[in-house]
Amino acid sequence: MTPEIRDKYTVVIGLEVHAQLLTVSKIYTPDSTAYGSPPNTNLSAITLAHPGTLPKLNKKVVEHAIKMGLACDSDISRVQIFDRKNYFYPDLPKGYQLTQDRTPMCVGGYITITTKAGNLDIPLNRIHIEEDAGKSIHLENETDTLVDFNRSGVPLIEIVTEPSIRSSEAAAALLAEIRKLVRYLEICDGNMEEGSMRCDANVSIMLNDAKAYGKKVEVKNMNSIRNVQRAIDHEVDRQIALIERGDTILSETRTYDANTGKTHSMRTKEELNDYRYFPDPDLSPLVVSEEWLATIKESMPPLPRELQQKFIAVYKLPAYDAQVLTDSKELALYFEEVCKHTKNFKAASNWMMGPVKSYLNEHYLEINQLALKAGVLADVITLIDAGKLNFAVASQKLFPELVNNQQDPPFALAQKLNLIQDSNSDSISPIVEQIISEFPSKVAEYKKGKTAILTMFMGEVMKRSKGKADPKIASELLKMKLEESNG
Repeated sequence: MTPEIRDKYTVVIGLEVHAQLLTVSKIYTPDSTAYGSPPNTNLSAITLAHPGTLPKLNKKVVEHAIKMGLACDSDISRVQIFDRKNYFYPDLPKGYQLTQDRTPMCVGGYITITTKAGNLDIPLNRIHIEEDAGKSIHLENETDTLVDFNRSGVPLIEIVTEPSIRSSEAAAALLAEIRKLVRYLEICDGNMEEGSMRCDANVSIMLNDAKAYGKKVEVKNMNSIRNVQRAIDHEVDRQIALIERGDTILSETRTYDANTGKTHSMRTKEELNDYRYFPDPDLSPLVVSEEWLATIKESMPPLPRELQQKFIAVYKLPAYDAQVLTDSKELALYFEEVCKHTKNFKAASNWMMGPVKSYLNEHYLEINQLALKAGVLADVITLIDAGKLNFAVASQKLFPELVNNQQDPPFALAQKLNLIQDSNSDSISPIVEQIISEFPSKVAEYKKGKTAILTMFMGEVMKRSKGKADPKIASELLKMKLEESNG
């Protein structure tokens, strides 16, 4: 599809994001929420809606949902009722789902995302709580469908945006920000691969000068942020191609196949789904008191945007550094702990974004699994600032040893490994003179104005000194010796 054709249309996207809440028990029963249990073991008569059973609301679910609403600047509903959403599906043992229709937990609000175009505020319609359904299992070459009810009744929040997203890039950025928020709040692990965070995308297109939205298509079965973006891109192209051919877009639910990168029709959608909502007669209305709300507000942790602003204002970091360092709460807190022991905040940032993250990635670790204490890393920065070590040697040789050696302080270990930087010009000068004598052609190039050749000379000095030569002194000696040679 040519850019000219695509540019004729405006893309309209709304996301519905379900996040499983991190609670020990389910939303209305004491049943366990443990992931990976044998099928149909985390069950009770209440989950299966046996006659005479009554649900009881889990208080922690409400607190988790309110935290998400506060993080999104939503209005918290003070009085709420619960509704039955009636529909039949094999993995829905009650024949209905307990949810919130008329009185969502959180109303309105927004989430700020960062795109190539800058920061955007994506408005939310609502955040409400509901129970999850079970899981239907379709085995290959089997005609029967198996059902695991372990997931039935696991608490969810559903975050529903307004149809104000205009690109797959923005949709992916929003999903990443939601995942970051729920992890910061410690209300959901955000693991899309395991299904603890799931996303449905409502996608439509309209001509740029149109006044009304086009037919909405709901896309399901996307298990990563990357796949959400790919599915939206494919669906936009598919819908534009239909309109360009003069065909009609059906309002339907489609599934996404990550192997082919295409969406496929599941079922057509009614213009209005008749779920026959009505208030659940077994659950009392929920009243959120001002005192309870104040307690929840006091328990709120620092949020990613707040920490980004702090890192820029207090630690004088570039916006890029602040964004990378707040990618996870644990990474941000570790950085702040390092900064308690050093005033070289930019060096601390460079270490976190460079050697530390590389080590974590190589060893498949999270920052809270790193054995190295923040104060020890700050000591390494102090040694570099004092000219005792150079960064390359410290990051490549000392850092890996420190991770596995909790007994020796950095300076003692550097001495033991013979890594202490040589700042003695008397010992560096002979190395410099030898290199200059061995590369007369390079010296001639330098004389002709190719000063970039100095980098090659510095590389030789560091190699022959086994990385121990003080780069500043070595550079000064090189320039001096080359100038003398030039004279």
